[in-house]
Amino acid sequence: MAPPHPRRPDQLTLDVVELIAEVVARYHADYDEAAAEHALTGAQAKLLSLLSLGPLPMRKLAQKLKCEPSNVTGIVDRLEARGLAERRPDPADRRIKMAAATEEGLRVARDLREGLHFAREPLAGLSADERGALRDLLRRMLDA
Repeated sequence: MAPPHPRRPDQLTLDVVELIAEVVARYHADYDEAAAEHALTGAQAKLLSLLSLGPLPMRKLAQKLKCEPSNVTGIVDRLEARGLAERRPDPADRRIKMAAATEEGLRVARDLREGLHFAREPLAGLSADERGALRDLLRRMLDA
């Protein structure tokens, strides 16, 4: 027996999906522009932003960036050459290499966050209640 034919999404669902795609595209474009102002690639900026939250094992960075560990090694190498990141042994297991942002890396990561105009400007037009509702709806979508 053939599986049931999936229902076509209704127009409202299609509109929402299209709008989410546009928001994501604008966010990435804004992020790449902010990264370029610091002579960083988008991948370098994303990794530096992750490191601004605290040191992470190289393997965990690869998982978060959804890429191969060898790619993370190259990105960290380039950030390290610019003095934005450093490698450290994991205090719990010295065999594991951790990547960490330097003080300069933390400053650049902060500048990157502050340089994201698209992420801030449209949200500023929403009330606190509207931003809270949007946040809650997005969390529900991600938890589904």
